[in-house]
Amino acid sequence: MTVETEILRELIAPVRYVVFDFDGPICRLFAGHSAERVAKDLVAWLEGQGLHGLLTDEERVHPDPMVVLYAINRRRPRSDLIAELEERFTRLELKAVASAMPTAYADPLIRTWSALGSRLAVATNNSPRTVAGYLAGRGLAGCFSRHIYGRTSDLHLLKPDPHCLNRALGALGATPSAALMIGDTPTDLTAAERAGVPFLGYARDEAKGRQLRDAGAPVVVRSLETVLKVLWSRT
Repeated sequence: MTVETEILRELIAPVRYVVFDFDGPICRLFAGHSAERVAKDLVAWLEGQGLHGLLTDEERVHPDPMVVLYAINRRRPRSDLIAELEERFTRLELKAVASAMPTAYADPLIRTWSALGSRLAVATNNSPRTVAGYLAGRGLAGCFSRHIYGRTSDLHLLKPDPHCLNRALGALGATPSAALMIGDTPTDLTAAERAGVPFLGYARDEAKGRQLRDAGAPVVVRSLETVLKVLWSRT
């Protein structure tokens, strides 16, 4: 048994509730529908509304659409503009669902954890409608029993704020110490820490792994197969 496996065993042993981030641990949402193209679409829409000046030069060319949303939210918080921009982003996410790439071993991991009696939820900065559409398409919706908590037009409540994670815990009736958050970004880690929930980092490449370790993640795996094997060893 490796040291990593033993650490995972200790981390997973008390878990009765598992809260997944969506884009990363469950799938790569924009694998076939470039996030950069989505960001450009949002920028073009803003420019079409005559709002070019709300973004800096750097924000206008940033490949992450969330950067566009965060920027507008800082300058027009809780506005009709934010609600409209968020809805437009949601529609673009929904289009991306058809070409999303499942994360290796995520589907069997979800099914196994559910079959073992753990209760599952999703806490994400993506739209709940996007997550629901993807899970239904993969036949995984029943594993989560509609426990999907994600982005609304109140963008200040996105992770690293623990709002969606706390909503998941409350709906599951979970004590934080009996739960586990699986995420792939430092913002996921911060949300888990603020909610008092143990954290398991997933990193699909070394750069992601380094980010998580530098942020203080105590356990980071490069493949969910490692986690799945630990679960199988308990059956």
